[in-house]
Amino acid sequence: MATVTALVTDRPVVVFSKSTCCMSYTITTLISSFGANPVVYEIDKHPEGEQIEKELKELGCKPSSPAVFIGGKLIGGANEIMSLQLKGQLQQLLLKAKAIWI
Repeated sequence: MATVTALVTDRPVVVFSKSTCCMSYTITTLISSFGANPVVYEIDKHPEGEQIEKELKELGCKPSSPAVFIGGKLIGGANEIMSLQLKGQLQQLLLKAKAIWI
């Protein structure tokens, strides 16, 4: 877990993505629409991509992308982010993580 932990520490929003994944693009676009600037790691292009994918799967991310961390905590994939949005909770989570300001 050391690689993933190092990449998400001290960053309000991190998205682990694959360059060919349309859901990763959609989730990143949704988060950005609030004014957040997520750090996006394309694990299929990252030098430590295989290790990152292994760690994400160990954390319970299946599939491994997109995997969204907000405030250093694993929130989940596309289903979890969309559920938060539909419940009106995503913006509050981003505010709490200081990823956006109102």
